[in-house]
Amino acid sequence: MTTTIKPLVPAKFAENSQTTQYTAATGVRAIIDKATVTNTTATSAVISVNIVPASGTVADSNLVIDTRAIAAGECYTCPELVGQYLVPGEFISTLAGTASALTLRISGREVT
Repeated sequence: MTTTIKPLVPAKFAENSQTTQYTAATGVRAIIDKATVTNTTATSAVISVNIVPASGTVADSNLVIDTRAIAAGECYTCPELVGQYLVPGEFISTLAGTASALTLRISGREVT
């Protein structure tokens, strides 16, 4: 087995439409070590995060963070995501309440 430490989702603005941010490739298991959401605006903004099963769709049953309010200038460290793992085909999907307000970054390990 090979373990590669990497940004699973390099720093980017979270979109205000449901968006797949990372998918575990065939033969890859991914482990989330750190996840941050930083509000770069002067007002509060919300984010939701799903970890979706392979061949599944975004649904309440795979919601991990539900419309979490991030205060202006706050950096939220997403303890709900740390330690989660994805098997091949599973993916991380996010939905921000406001476009270009929340910077998302998720780091972890891929095991092949």
